[in-house]
Amino acid sequence: MDENKKFYNIKFIERLKSSLYRFKSSILLFLFVMGPGIITANVDNDAGGIATYSIAGTRFGFTLIWILLPVLIALIIIQEMCSRMGIVTGKGLSDLIRENYGVKVTFYVMVALLLTNFGNILAEFSGIAASMEIFGISRYISIPVSAAAVWLLIVRWDYKKVEKVFLVACLIYIAYPLSALMAGPDWKTIVADAATPSFSLTVPYFLMIMGIIGTTIAPWMQFYQQSAVVEKGISVKDYKLARLDVIGGSLFAVLVAFFIVIACGATLFAHGIKIETAADAAVALAPLAGKYASLLFALGLLNASLFAASILPLSTAFYVCEGMGWESGVNRNFSDAPQFFALYTILIILGGGLILLPGTPLLQIMYLSQVVNCILLPFILIFMLLLINKKKLMGEYTNGKTFNIFAWATVAILVILTILLTVSYLGVI
Repeated sequence: MDENKKFYNIKFIERLKSSLYRFKSSILLFLFVMGPGIITANVDNDAGGIATYSIAGTRFGFTLIWILLPVLIALIIIQEMCSRMGIVTGKGLSDLIRENYGVKVTFYVMVALLLTNFGNILAEFSGIAASMEIFGISRYISIPVSAAAVWLLIVRWDYKKVEKVFLVACLIYIAYPLSALMAGPDWKTIVADAATPSFSLTVPYFLMIMGIIGTTIAPWMQFYQQSAVVEKGISVKDYKLARLDVIGGSLFAVLVAFFIVIACGATLFAHGIKIETAADAAVALAPLAGKYASLLFALGLLNASLFAASILPLSTAFYVCEGMGWESGVNRNFSDAPQFFALYTILIILGGGLILLPGTPLLQIMYLSQVVNCILLPFILIFMLLLINKKKLMGEYTNGKTFNIFAWATVAILVILTILLTVSYLGVI
């Protein structure tokens, strides 16, 4: 009997060791695959995104929280398709558009993306300047130092090191949940508002919904996600883990948005305070939620702006070079990919330099970039769906019928909202 017990104990220990080994191997494999999905989703919580969520909380309290769930689902569906295309084809989205629809179409798409991303890059450097001024540092110091740091990060380091820095930057977004908790929100009201979608036929309410959707799902994200997957060298056998990376990144990014809305809704909305930018929100939080909540909010803005000031020029360089058939990639150097690094450098210099010029029409530039962004998004999403359903291109990894129903429905809704948002931006409604 004792021998039998001993035998079963040994077997149990062996099975336990085997299970732990498999678990450890799975964790290590996921850590290798992790990155593109988490980074792409969280970069979209940039200066413009934080401003949008802050204004949503300030103007409407918690009543818009419900919209974050359908936005999360749409984000996962779209970014998962980009990740899958990159893994299966080994090519970026610009490459695939050029190869399947020609250079002329690709050129116009690249020009539109370049315009809209440049406006966003200006917004990021503006966010750096505003957040550092909260800490008492002049923009004439913060912008040159930040621009140099961002440039050196991409030009001097390889992709693995750069990705580690970006993943650490994602962790700093914890500043927003902490700010929200310090604000002392009414969780019963939050849960009730999140569980009960509310609608208002007023133009400001409708525009705010579209603004949240537009700032969470932007055209540059699809290009960067796919390029990053290709650059990282993720293979088809790791597809399921890459999908988890997308889901996890999207969840984290939307949770950050959720807490930004809560922080502003619990304080600024409750006291009837109006803001125009994320920096306004950080300053206004101090007397209501405490100095530390305000500083954490400002720290989050600085981190988000620096993070996006690195990624947005990088994503622009990726898709323009891929679209034109030029060499690209962080793992290359200036001699291997001169157009890639030259474009990245020019965007950094112009983006940072224009913020230092007095009288730069920053709001008008940002406004124009958002209009172009709205016009471009439907085309990019339609290109994606046409490409991912090509058997010759994707083989067994095309969308299934059910997935296609959800994907086309998501795209149709986004197209309608994008058209309405573009029309409203142009002052027709």
